This record gives sequence, C-alpha cells and structure tokens, in this order.
Amino acid sequence: MKAVATMLLMLAGCQALANTVVLYEDRAVEVADTLTDPNDLWVKPAELTRVNGFELKPEGACIDDICVPVRQDEDSDIFITRGGQQWFNVTELADRLQQPYAVDFDNAVWSFGAIPARRLSFVKEALAPDFTLTDMSGKSVQLSDFKGKKIMLLTWASW
Repeated sequence: MKAVATMLLMLAGCQALANTVVLYEDRAVEVADTLTDPNDLWVKPAELTRVNGFELKPEGACIDDICVPVRQDEDSDIFITRGGQQWFNVTELADRLQQPYAVDFDNAVWSFGAIPARRLSFVKEALAPDFTLTDMSGKSVQLSDFKGKKIMLLTWASW
C-alpha cells in the first residue's frame, strides 16, 4: 500500500507544503517545507536532526548506535529526489523502528512517540534514564546527582 502511495506521490509532481509541526521528546519543531503526501511526512534531509535527532549519513539514518540503512542513489519508500531536492520519509523511518506516531492532518501536526530500540539499553543494563524533578523545597534535583549511591524510587499514577 505504501509503495502505491509513494508512486502516486512521484507521479503527482510533488509540491512542498509549509508550517508543519513535529512533536517529539517534549519539543515542538516547526518544519518550513514538507512534501505533499496523503499518508507520510517527508522532510528535507537537513531537517531530520531537528525533527528526531537522526542524521542522514552515507550508510543510512543514524542516532547513537542505531542506524537504519537508506539508499540515497535511487528512489524508495524512505528517500526520493524531486526537482534536484532530496526528501526523507520520517514516517517510514518510524515504521522501520516500530515507533508510534499520530497525525492531525487538518492542523499539520505530527506527534512521534519513543523509539523502542533506544529504551532497550535501560532494560539490558538495568539503568534508569536521567531525569530532573523539583524537590519539596523547590530545588531541581537530577537522578544523576545520586550516582554511586543507593536510592529508592517510588512512583504513582492515578490511572
């Protein structure tokens, strides 16, 4: 199905849109130009790092020790060239990484969840991610402030 949508996109002439917002990791990033597509979010490769931290390298889209192969010498579901401009499919990358996402087409807002592969190291190494909270006196405290000490974390949720 995605291949059909990509082919239609390729045949349609590919117009750029403006004012798309991407929500990821507590950030809202406004992307100036995206490619018209009824199903996917296409951005210029230079925007990829701002959008989700990935960098497009010769071997693929990479972040930390995760690298998704991307052929940049031919059109595919994840990378195309139109009118001399290269475009990268952020939603295809998310699909390959099993990263959840949602879109509000009417308002041009895309929201991406956590990448499961980036959280595996916490489970394998039994390390909690560093975070900051405000204590009872209003002082910011980071988990890393207690490195080397034994601590007990208590959490609670109403749901």
